[in-house]
Amino acid sequence: MSNSEYLPSCSPALIEARANLYRNIRDFFYARHVLEVDMPLLASHFVTDPFIQPIVADDTGCTRYLQSSPEYAMKRLLAAQPRCIYSLGKVFRAAETSRRHNPEFTMLEWYRLGLDDHQLMAEVAELVQSVLPDVAVHYLSYHQWFASNLGINPHTCELAELRRVGKTLIEIDDTGLTCDDWLDLLVTHRLEPQMPAGLTFIYDYPASQAALAKILPDKTGTLVARRFEAFLNGMELANGYWELTDPQEQRRRFAADQKRRRDLGLPDIAADPKLLAALEAGLPDCAGVALGVDRLLMQLTGTRDIAHTLAFAADRV
Repeated sequence: MSNSEYLPSCSPALIEARANLYRNIRDFFYARHVLEVDMPLLASHFVTDPFIQPIVADDTGCTRYLQSSPEYAMKRLLAAQPRCIYSLGKVFRAAETSRRHNPEFTMLEWYRLGLDDHQLMAEVAELVQSVLPDVAVHYLSYHQWFASNLGINPHTCELAELRRVGKTLIEIDDTGLTCDDWLDLLVTHRLEPQMPAGLTFIYDYPASQAALAKILPDKTGTLVARRFEAFLNGMELANGYWELTDPQEQRRRFAADQKRRRDLGLPDIAADPKLLAALEAGLPDCAGVALGVDRLLMQLTGTRDIAHTLAFAADRV
């Protein structure tokens, strides 16, 4: 080990900038009477999402998972004690290391009772503008996003057409790719790079990409997922939902995730019975969002590598 390997990943100025950002976030929610809550980092269950992999801890023979989000715990708290809450803390995802990813990172997650996804988008914009006052804000439906850039309707386009469009833009072995796989590839390879400057909200995702959001008809009668993603200067920043409250639908989505994991050859992840019990007890109508704090700090400070915002990035721990 060299004598320099003890050094932090970031500068003193970034350490101070992070402290200031945390203070601004807490002031924002204090002024809106949203309560900060402290959620566990270890839990007996993990999310079933096939594209999020766990970091596992062995607690004297009992398997625990470092949490990828405080979502499940926060929803259990909401079912027992309904009120607007937020959490600011560390979360973990395996095999995620790049200029925008670190296996351990900071997430801001909050839930607002009685709000829908559009009302929550407005609050996300208020939060970002509280630290970046001059940022422009744009709103696009998922349909508008694809129609204006690629001339296709993502809600009705069939696999053959998506493949035809995708193959003109992306060189890839597309064996086994689904419609949603092609939509995701078109987003990452074509649409995200063309994002306008500022804060852009994409909303009304395909129903097949609902995750933990409600599915409802839009103004044309098309069933859409009432969720949104926020991008800041082209960088994905936040993911929000008008939250699903139906326990039977949640069970169905857990089962679909588990099948997808098996199809991809991934380890099985059991559905969290405590979350299902909370939904059975009654999750209040609410909207929730998770925001990457390190990425917001990158945008605030003009930093190009997430490691430079962290006291000790993955290669320094």
